[in-house]
Amino acid sequence: MTSNPNSSSSIPGRLVSLDAFRGLTMFLLVAEGAGLYHALLQPEFDFIRPLVTQFHHHPWNGLRFWDLVQPYFMFIVGVAMPFAFAKRRSRGETERQLFGHVLVRSATLFLLGVILHCGYTKGLVWELWNVLTQLSFTYLLAYLIMKRSAKTQIGISFALILLTEILYRTWAVPGFDQPFVKDHNFGSWMDMILMGKLNNGGGWVAINCVPTAAHTIWGVLAGQVLQSGRTNMQKFKVLAIYGIIGIVAGYTLDPITPIIKRICTSSFVIVSGGWCLLTLAVFYYLIDMRGMRKWLNFAVIVGMNSIFIYMYSNTIGPQWMNGFIEIFTGGFLFWMGLPTVHLVTAIVSLAVHWYLCYWLYKRKILIKI
Repeated sequence: MTSNPNSSSSIPGRLVSLDAFRGLTMFLLVAEGAGLYHALLQPEFDFIRPLVTQFHHHPWNGLRFWDLVQPYFMFIVGVAMPFAFAKRRSRGETERQLFGHVLVRSATLFLLGVILHCGYTKGLVWELWNVLTQLSFTYLLAYLIMKRSAKTQIGISFALILLTEILYRTWAVPGFDQPFVKDHNFGSWMDMILMGKLNNGGGWVAINCVPTAAHTIWGVLAGQVLQSGRTNMQKFKVLAIYGIIGIVAGYTLDPITPIIKRICTSSFVIVSGGWCLLTLAVFYYLIDMRGMRKWLNFAVIVGMNSIFIYMYSNTIGPQWMNGFIEIFTGGFLFWMGLPTVHLVTAIVSLAVHWYLCYWLYKRKILIKI
Protein backbone atom coordinates (compact mmCIF):
# COMPACT_ATOMS: atom_id res chain seq x y z
CA MET A 1 0.00 0.00 0.00
CA THR A 2 1.41 3.33 -0.95
CA SER A 3 2.13 5.73 1.88
CA ASN A 4 0.68 8.62 -0.10
CA PRO A 5 -2.50 9.52 1.76
CA ASN A 6 -4.11 10.92 -1.39
CA SER A 7 -3.54 7.92 -3.65
CA SER A 8 -6.43 5.75 -4.77
CA SER A 9 -5.93 2.05 -5.23
CA SER A 10 -7.40 -1.27 -4.34
CA ILE A 11 -5.54 -3.01 -1.57
CA PRO A 12 -3.32 -5.78 -2.96
CA GLY A 13 -2.51 -8.92 -1.01
CA ARG A 14 -2.82 -8.77 2.76
CA LEU A 15 -3.96 -5.63 4.55
CA VAL A 16 -1.05 -5.00 6.91
CA SER A 17 -3.05 -2.81 9.29
CA LEU A 18 -5.60 -5.59 9.69
CA ASP A 19 -2.83 -8.14 10.34
CA ALA A 20 -1.42 -5.84 13.03
CA PHE A 21 -4.84 -5.17 14.58
CA ARG A 22 -5.61 -8.89 14.65
CA GLY A 23 -2.15 -9.75 15.96
CA LEU A 24 -2.19 -7.21 18.78
CA THR A 25 -5.65 -8.39 19.86
CA MET A 26 -4.47 -12.00 19.89
CA PHE A 27 -1.27 -11.05 21.74
CA LEU A 28 -3.38 -9.49 24.50
CA LEU A 29 -5.53 -12.64 24.66
CA VAL A 30 -2.43 -14.82 24.83
CA ALA A 31 -1.14 -12.68 27.70
CA GLU A 32 -4.35 -13.49 29.57
CA GLY A 33 -3.81 -17.21 28.96
CA ALA A 34 -0.26 -16.84 30.22
CA GLY A 35 -1.66 -15.44 33.49
CA LEU A 36 -0.08 -12.00 33.17
CA TYR A 37 -3.08 -9.90 34.18
CA HIS A 38 -3.93 -12.15 37.11
CA ALA A 39 -0.33 -12.05 38.34
CA LEU A 40 -0.35 -8.25 38.28
CA LEU A 41 -3.42 -8.07 40.55
CA GLN A 42 -1.36 -8.97 43.61
CA PRO A 43 -1.04 -6.28 46.35
CA GLU A 44 2.69 -5.95 45.59
CA PHE A 45 1.75 -4.33 42.27
CA ASP A 46 -0.96 -1.98 43.53
CA PHE A 47 0.92 0.99 42.07
CA ILE A 48 -0.32 -0.05 38.60
CA ARG A 49 -3.70 -1.46 39.68
CA PRO A 50 -5.76 1.20 37.80
CA LEU A 51 -4.04 0.10 34.59
CA VAL A 52 -4.27 -3.63 35.32
CA THR A 53 -7.98 -3.30 36.13
CA GLN A 54 -8.53 -2.27 32.50
CA PHE A 55 -7.44 -5.79 31.51
CA HIS A 56 -10.30 -7.41 33.44
CA HIS A 57 -13.99 -7.32 32.50
CA HIS A 58 -16.23 -4.81 34.22
CA PRO A 59 -18.36 -6.63 36.82
CA TRP A 60 -21.59 -5.30 35.29
CA ASN A 61 -22.61 -1.77 34.22
CA GLY A 62 -19.64 0.05 32.72
CA LEU A 63 -16.91 -0.32 30.13
CA ARG A 64 -13.26 -1.27 30.48
CA PHE A 65 -10.69 -1.85 27.77
CA TRP A 66 -10.91 -5.64 28.19
CA ASP A 67 -14.62 -5.50 27.34
CA LEU A 68 -13.61 -4.45 23.81
CA VAL A 69 -11.45 -7.49 23.04
CA GLN A 70 -14.28 -9.85 22.06
CA PRO A 71 -15.90 -7.18 19.83
CA TYR A 72 -12.46 -6.59 18.27
CA PHE A 73 -12.13 -10.32 17.61
CA MET A 74 -15.54 -10.61 15.92
CA PHE A 75 -15.15 -7.33 14.04
CA ILE A 76 -11.73 -8.30 12.66
CA VAL A 77 -13.17 -11.54 11.26
CA GLY A 78 -15.73 -9.43 9.41
CA VAL A 79 -13.13 -7.01 8.02
CA ALA A 80 -11.13 -9.92 6.62
CA MET A 81 -14.09 -11.55 4.88
CA PRO A 82 -14.30 -9.36 1.72
CA PHE A 83 -10.55 -9.83 1.12
CA ALA A 84 -10.60 -13.56 1.84
CA PHE A 85 -13.55 -14.28 -0.44
CA ALA A 86 -12.19 -12.05 -3.21
CA LYS A 87 -8.99 -14.10 -3.10
CA ARG A 88 -10.92 -17.36 -3.27
CA ARG A 89 -12.99 -16.13 -6.20
CA SER A 90 -9.80 -15.09 -8.00
CA ARG A 91 -8.68 -18.72 -7.71
CA GLY A 92 -11.82 -19.81 -9.50
CA GLU A 93 -13.94 -20.99 -6.57
CA THR A 94 -17.69 -20.99 -7.23
CA GLU A 95 -20.30 -19.48 -4.93
CA ARG A 96 -21.36 -23.01 -4.00
CA GLN A 97 -17.82 -23.85 -2.96
CA LEU A 98 -17.56 -20.63 -0.95
CA PHE A 99 -20.80 -21.39 0.86
CA GLY A 100 -19.58 -24.89 1.62
CA HIS A 101 -16.38 -23.42 3.07
CA VAL A 102 -18.39 -21.04 5.25
CA LEU A 103 -20.60 -23.86 6.55
CA VAL A 104 -17.59 -26.03 7.40
CA ARG A 105 -15.78 -23.14 9.08
CA SER A 106 -18.84 -22.15 11.11
CA ALA A 107 -19.32 -25.74 12.28
CA THR A 108 -15.62 -25.98 13.17
CA LEU A 109 -15.70 -22.74 15.17
CA PHE A 110 -18.77 -23.97 17.03
CA LEU A 111 -17.15 -27.31 17.84
CA LEU A 112 -13.90 -25.67 19.01
CA GLY A 113 -15.85 -23.35 21.29
CA VAL A 114 -17.68 -26.28 22.91
CA ILE A 115 -14.41 -28.21 23.27
CA LEU A 116 -12.82 -25.24 25.05
CA HIS A 117 -15.54 -25.27 27.70
CA CYS A 118 -14.95 -28.99 28.23
CA GLY A 119 -11.30 -28.11 28.83
CA TYR A 120 -12.18 -25.29 31.23
CA THR A 121 -14.34 -27.59 33.38
CA LYS A 122 -12.25 -30.76 32.81
CA GLY A 123 -15.35 -32.70 31.85
CA LEU A 124 -17.94 -33.18 29.13
CA VAL A 125 -20.24 -30.16 29.23
CA TRP A 126 -22.64 -28.40 26.88
CA GLU A 127 -21.82 -24.71 27.24
CA LEU A 128 -22.11 -22.02 24.57
CA TRP A 129 -20.57 -18.93 26.15
CA ASN A 130 -17.23 -19.02 24.32
CA VAL A 131 -16.46 -16.41 21.66
CA LEU A 132 -15.86 -19.13 19.04
CA THR A 133 -19.36 -20.61 19.38
CA GLN A 134 -20.83 -17.13 19.05
CA LEU A 135 -18.55 -16.29 16.15
CA SER A 136 -19.78 -19.40 14.32
CA PHE A 137 -23.22 -17.74 14.14
CA THR A 138 -22.11 -14.17 13.39
CA TYR A 139 -19.69 -15.34 10.67
CA LEU A 140 -22.37 -17.34 8.85
CA LEU A 141 -24.94 -14.55 9.10
CA ALA A 142 -22.47 -11.89 7.91
CA TYR A 143 -21.61 -14.04 4.89
CA LEU A 144 -25.27 -14.57 3.95
CA ILE A 145 -25.92 -10.83 3.72
CA MET A 146 -22.54 -9.44 2.64
CA LYS A 147 -23.56 -9.16 -1.03
CA ARG A 148 -26.47 -6.93 -0.17
CA SER A 149 -26.22 -3.15 -0.14
CA ALA A 150 -24.55 -1.33 2.73
CA LYS A 151 -27.94 0.10 3.77
CA THR A 152 -29.45 -3.38 3.95
CA GLN A 153 -26.55 -4.75 5.98
CA ILE A 154 -26.73 -1.83 8.41
CA GLY A 155 -30.51 -2.22 8.64
CA ILE A 156 -30.22 -5.92 9.49
CA SER A 157 -27.53 -5.25 12.10
CA PHE A 158 -29.67 -2.69 13.90
CA ALA A 159 -32.75 -4.91 13.59
CA LEU A 160 -30.87 -7.61 15.53
CA ILE A 161 -29.88 -5.08 18.20
CA LEU A 162 -33.45 -3.78 18.43
CA LEU A 163 -34.88 -7.31 18.59
CA THR A 164 -32.81 -8.23 21.63
CA GLU A 165 -33.53 -4.86 23.27
CA ILE A 166 -37.27 -5.51 22.94
CA LEU A 167 -37.00 -9.09 24.18
CA TYR A 168 -35.02 -8.04 27.26
CA ARG A 169 -37.46 -5.26 28.10
CA THR A 170 -40.72 -7.15 27.47
CA TRP A 171 -39.94 -10.71 28.60
CA ALA A 172 -42.47 -11.52 31.32
CA VAL A 173 -41.43 -14.99 32.55
CA PRO A 174 -41.26 -14.81 36.37
CA GLY A 175 -37.68 -14.79 37.60
CA PHE A 176 -36.38 -13.65 34.21
CA ASP A 177 -38.34 -10.42 33.79
CA GLN A 178 -35.70 -7.96 35.02
CA PRO A 179 -33.96 -6.85 31.80
CA PHE A 180 -30.68 -5.58 33.23
CA VAL A 181 -30.32 -7.68 36.40
CA LYS A 182 -27.69 -10.45 36.39
CA ASP A 183 -29.16 -13.96 35.97
CA HIS A 184 -32.74 -12.64 35.91
CA ASN A 185 -33.11 -11.49 32.31
CA PHE A 186 -34.16 -12.86 28.93
CA GLY A 187 -30.63 -13.99 28.12
CA SER A 188 -30.48 -16.04 31.30
CA TRP A 189 -33.84 -17.62 30.45
CA MET A 190 -32.44 -18.59 27.04
CA ASP A 191 -29.42 -20.18 28.75
CA MET A 192 -31.79 -22.36 30.77
CA ILE A 193 -33.53 -23.38 27.54
CA LEU A 194 -30.31 -23.99 25.56
CA MET A 195 -28.08 -25.42 28.27
CA GLY A 196 -30.17 -25.96 31.39
CA LYS A 197 -27.82 -23.81 33.47
CA LEU A 198 -26.64 -20.28 34.16
CA ASN A 199 -23.10 -18.95 33.93
CA ASN A 200 -22.14 -19.56 37.57
CA GLY A 201 -22.90 -16.01 38.63
CA GLY A 202 -20.80 -14.46 35.85
CA GLY A 203 -23.87 -13.20 34.04
CA TRP A 204 -22.67 -14.16 30.55
CA VAL A 205 -25.38 -15.34 28.13
CA ALA A 206 -25.19 -17.36 24.93
CA ILE A 207 -27.80 -15.23 23.15
CA ASN A 208 -25.13 -12.50 22.93
CA CYS A 209 -24.41 -13.91 19.48
CA VAL A 210 -27.54 -12.17 18.13
CA PRO A 211 -26.78 -8.51 18.97
CA THR A 212 -23.01 -8.93 18.50
CA ALA A 213 -23.59 -10.20 14.98
CA ALA A 214 -23.58 -6.45 14.33
CA HIS A 215 -19.84 -6.39 15.08
CA THR A 216 -19.07 -8.92 12.36
CA ILE A 217 -21.48 -7.26 9.91
CA TRP A 218 -19.92 -3.85 10.57
CA GLY A 219 -16.53 -5.48 10.08
CA VAL A 220 -17.62 -6.68 6.64
CA LEU A 221 -18.77 -3.16 5.78
CA ALA A 222 -15.45 -1.73 6.96
CA GLY A 223 -13.62 -4.30 4.83
CA GLN A 224 -15.71 -3.33 1.82
CA VAL A 225 -14.82 0.32 2.41
CA LEU A 226 -11.11 -0.57 2.51
CA GLN A 227 -11.51 -2.72 -0.60
CA SER A 228 -13.22 0.08 -2.52
CA GLY A 229 -11.72 2.59 -4.95
CA ARG A 230 -11.88 5.48 -2.47
CA THR A 231 -8.68 7.33 -1.69
CA ASN A 232 -6.80 6.31 1.43
CA MET A 233 -7.85 9.48 3.24
CA GLN A 234 -11.49 8.95 2.31
CA LYS A 235 -11.35 5.42 3.71
CA PHE A 236 -9.79 6.67 6.92
CA LYS A 237 -12.43 9.38 7.31
CA VAL A 238 -15.34 6.98 6.78
CA LEU A 239 -14.02 4.59 9.44
CA ALA A 240 -13.12 7.35 11.90
CA ILE A 241 -16.33 9.35 11.54
CA TYR A 242 -18.63 6.36 11.94
CA GLY A 243 -16.49 5.13 14.81
CA ILE A 244 -16.82 8.43 16.67
CA ILE A 245 -20.58 8.49 16.00
CA GLY A 246 -20.90 4.98 17.47
CA ILE A 247 -18.89 5.87 20.58
CA VAL A 248 -20.89 9.04 21.27
CA ALA A 249 -24.23 7.31 20.58
CA GLY A 250 -23.39 4.34 22.80
CA TYR A 251 -22.37 6.44 25.79
CA THR A 252 -25.39 8.70 25.27
CA LEU A 253 -27.72 5.69 25.44
CA ASP A 254 -26.25 4.49 28.75
CA PRO A 255 -28.77 6.24 31.04
CA ILE A 256 -31.60 4.60 29.04
CA THR A 257 -30.01 1.21 28.39
CA PRO A 258 -26.98 0.49 30.61
CA ILE A 259 -23.70 -0.48 28.97
CA ILE A 260 -23.36 -4.13 30.02
CA LYS A 261 -20.89 -6.31 28.16
CA ARG A 262 -21.99 -9.57 29.83
CA ILE A 263 -25.42 -9.44 28.18
CA CYS A 264 -24.36 -7.24 25.26
CA THR A 265 -26.98 -4.53 25.65
CA SER A 266 -27.70 -2.29 22.68
CA SER A 267 -25.66 0.57 24.16
CA PHE A 268 -22.69 -1.77 24.66
CA VAL A 269 -22.85 -3.13 21.10
CA ILE A 270 -23.00 0.36 19.63
CA VAL A 271 -20.24 1.90 21.76
CA SER A 272 -17.92 -1.09 21.30
CA GLY A 273 -18.68 -1.13 17.58
CA GLY A 274 -17.65 2.52 17.47
CA TRP A 275 -14.38 1.69 19.20
CA CYS A 276 -13.80 -1.14 16.69
CA LEU A 277 -14.18 1.23 13.74
CA LEU A 278 -12.07 3.98 15.29
CA THR A 279 -9.30 1.54 16.27
CA LEU A 280 -9.19 0.12 12.74
CA ALA A 281 -9.05 3.68 11.38
CA VAL A 282 -6.03 4.46 13.57
CA PHE A 283 -4.24 1.26 12.55
CA TYR A 284 -5.01 1.95 8.89
CA TYR A 285 -3.73 5.52 9.12
CA LEU A 286 -0.51 4.67 10.94
CA ILE A 287 0.39 1.50 9.06
CA ASP A 288 -1.08 1.54 5.56
CA MET A 289 -1.05 5.29 5.04
CA ARG A 290 2.02 6.39 7.01
CA GLY A 291 4.02 3.18 6.61
CA MET A 292 4.72 2.70 10.34
CA ARG A 293 4.94 -1.08 10.17
CA LYS A 294 8.08 -2.37 11.86
CA TRP A 295 6.98 -1.48 15.39
CA LEU A 296 4.09 -3.96 15.16
CA ASN A 297 5.82 -6.86 13.42
CA PHE A 298 5.76 -8.84 16.66
CA ALA A 299 1.96 -8.59 16.65
CA VAL A 300 1.58 -9.45 12.98
CA ILE A 301 3.46 -12.70 13.66
CA VAL A 302 0.89 -13.67 16.31
CA GLY A 303 -2.04 -12.73 14.08
CA MET A 304 -0.95 -15.03 11.26
CA ASN A 305 -2.11 -18.06 13.28
CA SER A 306 -4.79 -16.39 15.36
CA ILE A 307 -7.28 -19.22 15.94
CA PHE A 308 -4.49 -21.73 16.62
CA ILE A 309 -2.75 -19.60 19.23
CA TYR A 310 -6.10 -18.71 20.82
CA MET A 311 -6.88 -22.41 21.25
CA TYR A 312 -3.35 -23.18 22.47
CA SER A 313 -3.31 -20.35 25.01
CA ASN A 314 -6.65 -21.52 26.41
CA THR A 315 -5.76 -25.21 26.67
CA ILE A 316 -2.15 -26.36 26.77
CA GLY A 317 -0.88 -23.00 28.04
CA PRO A 318 -2.82 -22.58 31.31
CA GLN A 319 -3.41 -26.31 31.88
CA TRP A 320 0.16 -27.50 31.49
CA MET A 321 2.82 -25.11 30.22
CA ASN A 322 2.42 -22.36 32.83
CA GLY A 323 2.81 -24.86 35.65
CA PHE A 324 5.78 -26.52 33.96
CA ILE A 325 7.55 -23.17 33.57
CA GLU A 326 6.90 -22.31 37.23
CA ILE A 327 8.84 -25.42 38.26
CA PHE A 328 11.94 -23.57 37.08
CA THR A 329 10.99 -19.95 37.84
CA GLY A 330 9.87 -20.97 41.31
CA GLY A 331 12.93 -23.11 41.84
CA PHE A 332 15.44 -20.43 40.89
CA LEU A 333 13.56 -17.33 42.06
CA PHE A 334 11.88 -18.60 45.25
CA TRP A 335 13.78 -16.00 47.26
CA MET A 336 11.94 -13.20 45.41
CA GLY A 337 8.53 -14.18 46.77
CA LEU A 338 5.51 -15.90 45.21
CA PRO A 339 3.95 -12.80 43.55
CA THR A 340 7.17 -12.10 41.64
CA VAL A 341 7.52 -15.78 40.71
CA HIS A 342 3.99 -15.76 39.28
CA LEU A 343 4.75 -12.59 37.31
CA VAL A 344 8.01 -13.94 35.88
CA THR A 345 6.27 -17.22 35.04
CA ALA A 346 3.58 -15.34 33.12
CA ILE A 347 6.16 -13.29 31.20
CA VAL A 348 8.17 -16.38 30.27
CA SER A 349 4.99 -18.22 29.25
CA LEU A 350 3.97 -15.28 27.05
CA ALA A 351 7.41 -15.29 25.44
CA VAL A 352 7.12 -19.02 24.72
CA HIS A 353 3.69 -18.52 23.15
CA TRP A 354 5.09 -15.75 20.96
CA TYR A 355 8.07 -17.84 19.93
CA LEU A 356 5.76 -20.66 18.88
CA CYS A 357 3.97 -18.19 16.58
CA TYR A 358 7.36 -16.96 15.31
CA TRP A 359 8.50 -20.55 14.62
CA LEU A 360 5.37 -21.18 12.55
CA TYR A 361 5.72 -17.81 10.80
CA LYS A 362 9.34 -18.39 9.77
CA ARG A 363 8.39 -21.75 8.26
CA LYS A 364 5.36 -20.23 6.52
CA ILE A 365 3.05 -22.60 8.37
CA LEU A 366 -0.47 -21.16 8.58
CA ILE A 367 -2.92 -23.29 10.53
CA LYS A 368 -6.30 -22.36 9.10
CA ILE A 369 -9.83 -23.54 9.70
